[in-house]
Amino acid sequence: MNLKGKTILITGGGSGIGLEAAKQFLELGAKVIITGRSKSKLDAARIAYPTLIAIQSDAGNEEDAYALFDKVKELGGIDILYNNAGVGVPPKNLGIANDDHLKGAKYEIDVNYLGIIRLNNIFMEMLKSREESAIINTTSILSIVPSLIEPTYSASKTALAFYTKSLREHLRIIGANVKVFELLPPLVDTDMVADRDDKKISPEKLIKGLINGMEKDHYTIRIGDTRLIYIFNRLFPKLAFGLINRKKINAGLKR
Repeated sequence: MNLKGKTILITGGGSGIGLEAAKQFLELGAKVIITGRSKSKLDAARIAYPTLIAIQSDAGNEEDAYALFDKVKELGGIDILYNNAGVGVPPKNLGIANDDHLKGAKYEIDVNYLGIIRLNNIFMEMLKSREESAIINTTSILSIVPSLIEPTYSASKTALAFYTKSLREHLRIIGANVKVFELLPPLVDTDMVADRDDKKISPEKLIKGLINGMEKDHYTIRIGDTRLIYIFNRLFPKLAFGLINRKKINAGLKR
């Protein structure tokens, strides 16, 4: 896929992975629109990269989603929808069967899964109308093997992975020209996980891998340790589960 000249909408683009993606897409000659809940982060992003277009919008909010579509349409539309925004609410002390976990679980599902389906549906006809267009859904290494202290986050990403595969096949069958990419990151070095001492990769490396995969039309893009966990889970599932959860179990019990 040729990214030069494309207009790309990145949700959660005010910082971290989303902002790094905006930077690298701009360097390739794309036009980039970012969204996020924090006005201060969006303002800072525009100062750093003046050609960015920033729209304040909550990825999990239905009203915001439709308002975002209207604003993007006024700007001329998009070629690529990059569903980057995501949230994680780990339960305390490995607790799952309690009200705190249920509240966090609803939030994770709304943003990480249902919100993405909503945005894809809203923008689908616009994307179909383009000569070459794409959707990027960000799942996770935890869509392959679940984390015991992030059960619903893992479940939301697994649901998104199955949905992404189904959406890709559906669009192929009906002859739509919308490519559907799945990005599977390992743990990425962002503010969200700054307090964790697990192995991490940089946002820069992740996005370079994403762009390389898109340019080669690799629809499933596994980065870093995600490749190894994918293979281990197929051959040695207990080993894969242990590799994902060894440190998480110890960390969770200390909370």
